[in-house]
Amino acid sequence: SHPMVDVSKWPLFSLLSTEELATVRQACVFGTSANEAIYITHGNEVFVIGLNSSSCLGTGDSLSTVVPKKLDFLQGKKVVSLSYGSGPHVLLATEDGQLFAWGHNGYSQLGNGNTNQGVSPLLITANLQNKKVREVACGSHHSMALTQDGEVFAWGYNNCGQIGSGSTANQPYPRRVTGCLQGKTAVGITCGQTSSMALIDNGEVYGWGYNGNGQLGIGNNGNQLTPCRLAVLQGLFPVFQIVSGYSHCLALTDEGLLYSWGANTYGQLGTGNKNNHLSPVQIMADKERIVEVAACHSTHTSAAKTQSGQVYMWGQCRGQSIIVPHLTHFSNTDDVFACFGTPSVMWRLMSMEHDGFMTVAEALKKEFDNPETSDLKFSVDGKCIHVHKAVLKIRCWTEDQQEVIEIGQFSYPVYRSFLQFLYTDTVDLPPEDAIGLLDLATSYCENRLKRLCQQIIKRGITVGNAFTLLSAAIRYDAEDLELFCFRFCVNHLTQVTQTGAFWQVDGAMLKEFISKASRCGAFKN
Repeated sequence: SHPMVDVSKWPLFSLLSTEELATVRQACVFGTSANEAIYITHGNEVFVIGLNSSSCLGTGDSLSTVVPKKLDFLQGKKVVSLSYGSGPHVLLATEDGQLFAWGHNGYSQLGNGNTNQGVSPLLITANLQNKKVREVACGSHHSMALTQDGEVFAWGYNNCGQIGSGSTANQPYPRRVTGCLQGKTAVGITCGQTSSMALIDNGEVYGWGYNGNGQLGIGNNGNQLTPCRLAVLQGLFPVFQIVSGYSHCLALTDEGLLYSWGANTYGQLGTGNKNNHLSPVQIMADKERIVEVAACHSTHTSAAKTQSGQVYMWGQCRGQSIIVPHLTHFSNTDDVFACFGTPSVMWRLMSMEHDGFMTVAEALKKEFDNPETSDLKFSVDGKCIHVHKAVLKIRCWTEDQQEVIEIGQFSYPVYRSFLQFLYTDTVDLPPEDAIGLLDLATSYCENRLKRLCQQIIKRGITVGNAFTLLSAAIRYDAEDLELFCFRFCVNHLTQVTQTGAFWQVDGAMLKEFISKASRCGAFKN
């Protein structure tokens, strides 16, 4: 089973069943009232759910849906980047560099040359032939794409110069952003509501578009129709990450210093007051090293994560203005937006892969039965299970110095599950095998494992397998379970006696069952 993206704090995802939630590999919640969502499964299928304003779910119609609907356009391609505009419109880039767009298109923000709503995902190719798109970003009604070779394209609404073309005419197709960016290699892009920014491979930052609150950080508040370098940041540091809120920006240097600038009506700059800043100011200087910052163009909320994993939030948080970064009890910045963003939309595509980081528990799960790293083998029914002596020792499981340990008294699936339990704390077995594992857990005095097995059996009992489970419980002297299975058989007597399993047990056990059942009054009419 895959590690899943934890979307439990996002209200919209409570519409999904546990089974559906377990399939989620990437997810994005968006929309003016946070009631649109798109998610991608481990099998690379794309599903959408929610209100569908401006047909931004891409289902080909304008109907809202409370059950996930599948979009077929990706057919097994992987999504590497996804962004939404507050229009709303959606941009998506695949692993092979294709760009898809759908939703609101009143300003040609889809980049297909017209202003008709995109009711289904469209492949956008104008001016991008032979280019591979690797990252996308949306402002409220404009769009940006970053190609594999570091070129920046922009299109859509341009009332403030946010597409960087030198004019304020809307741009119906992707257009390369040049000017000061000419000959430079961009490595990141981000959009505010009506402004744009690009991060260059040498750590420089350029901005263009609306600057009424100083969100371009260039020291004045005049709009810029072409890219303009943030001179103040020069020499201070190479910037490592940059994010834009509605009308403010945050930049993180590769030494972990954090700078903010732009609008500050809600305290989103984290400076301790509500004054706008036309140039970057350093914040959180007294805190430990910062490793991630978060903001998105539809909120006035800011968040940051420190090296030891502490998460801070500030700005507009559930209607409150928090002017000094506040330490939360969250373990990631995504949860800040789920619980406190207004609207509670995602600041990025939530993804298992976003930084490749694995917890100790996840790393350990991955190493179970891995011949590459193991130093001990168990041989069961002629098959090998590869484990690590140190892990067994840590789990209080002593073993002798052999290279291979032969196991005779348990079956392969049972013993493999037991060893896997030592690595994962979980059990994944059909109820029939869980009885064998219960026997093992009992003889090894593993009480937690015993409880897990009993749970599996109690939840997994059916008319079809009840008698098999009952005979196994008797065979393994599992008294509580024998009583549980016996009661189940008596309560569903007519159906159970019609199953094959009922007539296949040995005569003595059948007699015993019938006399016990009749003592309980099971055969009285």
